Amino acid sequence: MSENFQNWIKENSITEVECLVPDLGGIARGKILPSNKFLKGMENDSHRLPQSVFIQTISGGYANEEEDLPNDVYNPTDIDVILRPDFNTIRNVPWYEDPTAQVICDAVNLNGSTVINSSRSVLKKIIKQFNDLGYQPIVSPEVEFYLVKPNPDSDYPLEVPIGQSGREEKGKQAFGIDAVNEFDNLFEDVYNYCEQQNIEIDTINHESGSAQMEINFQHGDPLELADQVFLFKRTLRQAAIKHKLYATFMAKPIENQPGSSLHLHQSLLNAKNKKNVFFNNKNTISNLMKNYIGGLQEFTPKLMPIHAPNINSYRRLFATWDAPRNTNWGIGNRSCGFRIPSNEEYSMRIENRISGSDTNPYLVIAANLAAGYLGIKNKIKPSAETKKSVFGQKQSSLPTTMEEAISLFEKDEQINEVFNQKFVRTIAAIRKVENQAYLKVISSWEREFLLLNV
Repeated sequence: MSENFQNWIKENSITEVECLVPDLGGIARGKILPSNKFLKGMENDSHRLPQSVFIQTISGGYANEEEDLPNDVYNPTDIDVILRPDFNTIRNVPWYEDPTAQVICDAVNLNGSTVINSSRSVLKKIIKQFNDLGYQPIVSPEVEFYLVKPNPDSDYPLEVPIGQSGREEKGKQAFGIDAVNEFDNLFEDVYNYCEQQNIEIDTINHESGSAQMEINFQHGDPLELADQVFLFKRTLRQAAIKHKLYATFMAKPIENQPGSSLHLHQSLLNAKNKKNVFFNNKNTISNLMKNYIGGLQEFTPKLMPIHAPNINSYRRLFATWDAPRNTNWGIGNRSCGFRIPSNEEYSMRIENRISGSDTNPYLVIAANLAAGYLGIKNKIKPSAETKKSVFGQKQSSLPTTMEEAISLFEKDEQINEVFNQKFVRTIAAIRKVENQAYLKVISSWEREFLLLNV
């Protein structure tokens, strides 16, 4: 493996290497090393980070602030874990002037065991459970985001940016071609950057929010697609900064605008003959696919600390009329949480429309696959197909608060078993710390309506 790295670095004249590891929030953590030191470190496992990286919160805190974590999840002495670069993920970093590489790393404990709280480890475990059944999962993410004016002062609301016409976009321009072309120079860089990194983005379209866009990815292996989404988020943000814009994947960044989601298309192939096992010539939708849908319906509400990881995630779900706050399923029905876009054999798949774009791509793919796996394992029957629109329905089959979501998540025995109890405890602890940090913040709404009125 080290020889492969050495040859690639030499062929690409690389001077520095960024060792990246996605934390549980999906943030890129790691180290930047001169290429010679990177290669030398691979030989003696000297690429290391403190164990606390894998219990870190989005707000800079740590999961052990709210509760004591067991030593086999987090050692209070904060010992090191080893970063082992995956050669399949090495890529050029196209926005630097000097030749620089980035590589995604797996995390290993000093005793050689896998770090349970590593995002890639979690996804690999779920994929293996399908492989053991003789199935190959296939996924395709669709990621929504907003472009906004730079906002160095977080006390001020985000604003819609000025496009190439010199004007700010008004109204809703869903699927508007010219509205996308307002930022053509930015997206040319994005496509070029992605091509240089082997990030296989498919199409781009304008969503219904002002300067809100969606990027679709080619379908393929879940781990490869998670790596690509992880790198794409970083790529888009860097390209936007170059054009004096911000790109945000917040689930609900702007008041009175739609939220941003991460729709995940998913299907299963027979590992031997590569046929889509979701399709049945007689019934169109196979019984196995029905069980998979049943699993999504049963367990997605219990996996919301992954699908909706932040307080802001619930603004998207419950302060936007068209957000799918249900676990209904339907063929072609976009108002359902689970949509079947096509009933043809080659494209038979399920689209989960519930997750926000602020989620960790590794964990959200793992959560979808785990729910489907449990549906197949337990032969869970889905509800009847929903044929009418359920947009705007007041009742929700999802938890409406972070506290409720955490409770459902950490108490479910099957989720603890399929993921690992230690991982579940860590995610729950992280969400509690993040929720507590949010509760300490006094909002402008409170100052506006409570200051002089109560």
